[in-house]
Amino acid sequence: MRFFSRVFLPLLLLGYIATETYLKLQNTSLCGEVGCKLAGELLKFNPLYLNYFGLAGLVILVVLGSLSLKNKFFEILFFMGIYAAIAFEATIISYQFMANPEPCIFCLSIFSSLLIIALFSQVKSFPVVVASVVAIFLGLSTLSITKNKAFVTQEGNYLIQSKSCSHCKKVKAYFSEHDIKYTSISVKEASARSFLKFVNVASIPVLIMKEKSGTTLLTGDKKILAYFENKTQDNAHKSINTSVDSEVSVSSDTLGLSSDFLSAGGADDGCTLSIVEAPSCADDNESSSQ
Repeated sequence: MRFFSRVFLPLLLLGYIATETYLKLQNTSLCGEVGCKLAGELLKFNPLYLNYFGLAGLVILVVLGSLSLKNKFFEILFFMGIYAAIAFEATIISYQFMANPEPCIFCLSIFSSLLIIALFSQVKSFPVVVASVVAIFLGLSTLSITKNKAFVTQEGNYLIQSKSCSHCKKVKAYFSEHDIKYTSISVKEASARSFLKFVNVASIPVLIMKEKSGTTLLTGDKKILAYFENKTQDNAHKSINTSVDSEVSVSSDTLGLSSDFLSAGGADDGCTLSIVEAPSCADDNESSSQ
């Protein structure tokens, strides 16, 4: 049983990773699921290097497993290696579950194989392994991890807002009154907060208008409402053949963002937003403290 769990099973896993590595070098893969491709996007380096790391680790594990059959010291090293590998894979898998809409089947296979090796190698210690894995999953689940998916996927209006922000309420009320369709994105979404931090915008509401010609971004309720007011007036003037130039934003040559997309807006133009801490609205905070 010890040879089976410490040598034979690791050799099977080594062959599995070696096969996947070879296929990746041939621009194919055992895992054709979307989750496998998304998992690669989460890495800071080429996913192939992780395969090389896994191959090296399994070779060491097989050697330690063979030596552990007759030597207590190498047995300790073997279990240190297998438990470290499980913790490593558990961290990757749990992060993928938080960040990706679909898990990586290849990663799940490796993780399951490591658990089976640990189970057959030493049954009495397996509950500790399970508890450690659960602790890793629970720990990462408490973090606000950005989802590895796109929110602005189709043409239309996308409003980054907060239910407690008075400036956001003005925009939503105006949209409702004028029957302007939009997709609401809560500023509590990690992806939304990461985007605002990326473009250095520190206030809400923020409107993203995706069109065939490009993408326009407006910050603050005054700029958003002014844009649609001027657009309405422009349409009215065009109906009576009057040429009126009422553009309120100019698209850039590259991304198509408005010329003032980096302006965060003043206290009278939007609710102040802390990217690191929970979002807050200055007006609402004052009213709640009274």
